[in-house]
Amino acid sequence: MIDDQLRTEVLEWIKNDPDKNTADQLNKWLVEGNEKELKRCFSGFLQFGTAGLRGPVGPGPSCMNRAVVSRTASGIVAFMKKNNLSSVVIGKDARHGSNEFAQDSAEIFSGAGIKTYVLPRALPTPILAFAVNKLKVDVGIMVTASHNPAADNGYKVYLGNTLGGVKYRGSQIVAPVDLAISAEITKAELTPIRSQTFEVVNESVIDDYISSVSTLVTSENSLKIVYTALHGVGTEVFLKVFEKAKFESPVLVAEQVKPDPDFPTTPFPNPEEVGAIDLAIKYAKESAADLVIANDPDADRCAVAINDPLSGWRMLRGDEVGVILGNYLIKNNNFANKAVANSLVSSSLLGKIAKKNGVNFHETLTGFKWISKVDNLLFGYEEAIGYCVDPAVVNDKDGISAALIIIQIANELKQNGVSLLDYLNTIGEEYGFHETEQISIRFSDLSQIDKLLSNVIKSPPIEISGSKLLQSEDLSALKGMPTPGVRLWYENQTRVIIRPSGTEPKIKCYIEVVSNTKNEAKSKVSQIKEALTKVLS
Repeated sequence: MIDDQLRTEVLEWIKNDPDKNTADQLNKWLVEGNEKELKRCFSGFLQFGTAGLRGPVGPGPSCMNRAVVSRTASGIVAFMKKNNLSSVVIGKDARHGSNEFAQDSAEIFSGAGIKTYVLPRALPTPILAFAVNKLKVDVGIMVTASHNPAADNGYKVYLGNTLGGVKYRGSQIVAPVDLAISAEITKAELTPIRSQTFEVVNESVIDDYISSVSTLVTSENSLKIVYTALHGVGTEVFLKVFEKAKFESPVLVAEQVKPDPDFPTTPFPNPEEVGAIDLAIKYAKESAADLVIANDPDADRCAVAINDPLSGWRMLRGDEVGVILGNYLIKNNNFANKAVANSLVSSSLLGKIAKKNGVNFHETLTGFKWISKVDNLLFGYEEAIGYCVDPAVVNDKDGISAALIIIQIANELKQNGVSLLDYLNTIGEEYGFHETEQISIRFSDLSQIDKLLSNVIKSPPIEISGSKLLQSEDLSALKGMPTPGVRLWYENQTRVIIRPSGTEPKIKCYIEVVSNTKNEAKSKVSQIKEALTKVLS
């Protein structure tokens, strides 16, 4: 039996829903008396935060749909007018709903008198970030759920200029902008004026991105590369960048070349997930490839897989790729008065490399939105396979430009009879072998995440694999950059960070150990991972 309050709420929502399909679905559930589905879709308004919106596509205020997106766009319009922001560019990926959400947004922005540009088709997120600066607009909107499961979609907001003392330069919003937008969304016009006076972005902007990225490399590539876009939007631009850079054409994973919102070959289209790049590795074995490159569905992340002589084909950890890129760029560029950065959950190794080479280093909160705010940044990364190799071109993570640089590094090394693993070992011999691992646990009940985290903060493990706890730090009380989570230091340079995911219903645990030998580091991190898995399960 559906109570009167819920029924009234659903009927009011249907009245203002611009999408007949979702309105009809809600009406059907009302007629059927399907209280379970109605309660699921009316469990609160989808929360807008620094990551924008992200959630399952479906009807009602708790899901991603045209009504929610329309209200969000109206709220952003109000925020823009209060802050004298007058222009926007909108991009989209190829997920379910992306085309409609982008169209609704464009009509609402242009209907409000905002100068509105729309990217001509589904394209990678880095092109949207690039376009914000290229077109010199105030705001960027990217309709994407990035690497989330097929059922999800999302809505990310970028700013082009300085606001509230923060230099955005085409990067994602940070607090308190998210709170200000959220406040406007709650009182947004439900049936805003619409217009189709928006302008489709000229192809020259995409060509400019391709040209800018291709100039990051200085030599032609002769490696055999296997590439997958994981059913996302990366293939077209990746191939054009390769051609412009005069790289050998990659071997494409045929089953995953074209955008497909159902992601039929992988339930979690995140290259970090177990099994996500299995098809690409199969292609690599068959073609005797040198490297595997995988982008996530919106191509802002880059995964790299290599053929390890000891273990066979495996994906490099985000920290391994980040250290390779950082060390190479520091050694081969003038970093005077410039900076490198990584997130606090990433390896401590980049900071040590920077210090030894006289380069400024910054540790930031988790999320690229924070890395991109570092003054005079020349390189930044986060362990979740996100890398920014040229902030002047894209002040955000970019899986295409990062791929280009890592391929150039591998090619240069191969010409000297050296592999990426050899390069990492050389770094390890100089700074100590920094081995990192991650535990990721998905929850259906979000309250369990808070409960688990609270328990660990109050009673952290006093010993792990023979290493005693030296210090515990509640990250929510961290001076200057508070964030949910706990950081634990143990003997022998062992560090553990436990925090909730900012984009998915997960709790994540980040482990780092430092040893004099690679084997010792690997053994120790494996032991700690096993011990902590028991604690967190």
